[in-house]
Amino acid sequence: MSTPLGDFLRARRDATRPESLGLPAGSRRRVPGLRRTELAARAGISVEYLVRIEQGRDQHPSVSVVNALADALGLDVTERWHLRHLSKQGSPACVGMPVPLRLDVRPTVRALLDQLEPGIALVTNRLGDVLAHTSGFQLLVGQTGLLDQRRPNLTRFVFTDDRARSVFPDWEQVADERAYDLWLASAEEAKALVVELAAVAGPAFTERADSHEVPRGGPQRWRHPAAGDLRFEREVLELPASDAQELVVFLPADEATDDAFGKLRRGATGALRAVN
Repeated sequence: MSTPLGDFLRARRDATRPESLGLPAGSRRRVPGLRRTELAARAGISVEYLVRIEQGRDQHPSVSVVNALADALGLDVTERWHLRHLSKQGSPACVGMPVPLRLDVRPTVRALLDQLEPGIALVTNRLGDVLAHTSGFQLLVGQTGLLDQRRPNLTRFVFTDDRARSVFPDWEQVADERAYDLWLASAEEAKALVVELAAVAGPAFTERADSHEVPRGGPQRWRHPAAGDLRFEREVLELPASDAQELVVFLPADEATDDAFGKLRRGATGALRAVN
């Protein structure tokens, strides 16, 4: 039985080059990644137990086993968090009432957005819905077509709108992030969008949805028709669990972006306000 935890471990084992962990690459390897025997030995568990985890027959290994596997694979901080998240899924301690999809933004969160003006910020959810934003975000995306949708959704825009590949010079990286965030959404709320994107975008979406790869992150590049190439760092602030939303703030990653967007802001005409 395939499980996200088992799939992730197999994917990381296959992607880990033995020499990166000080193991001999050898000429008789049938696959470039780690053998089960090597990973099990490094983690201090039996091969039989590793097989049970990878095949989904043990979906909730202990914290010590999870940490040992993370150490054995040389996972970074983000990958470790993801592995722990997968090991908790479906465990009795994590089962509770599902959080309904919330499309409204609380007044205090809107007030926080006002405090961030004229910066670039938005409130979104794992599906990628743009629920509220600052005038700075509207200035950044206004000519992309993203906000033209009745229910603006960044994930749908990335995978179904041809303009997205021009807007994002590093489209592959953005697509990886959007597919991963959608995977983290609760199954019920994401189901309809997953079906839609699988039908419309095909392998560009499905291969990412099934890859179990954690996006590498880093600055995000945008190509603005007037300001040119822009690079932004992003801070993602999780709102309370009952909201199931997050506040994303964009910060210029270099002086060139700061200067270019500053000129764009000064040249904007009319007053722009945060909208729902």
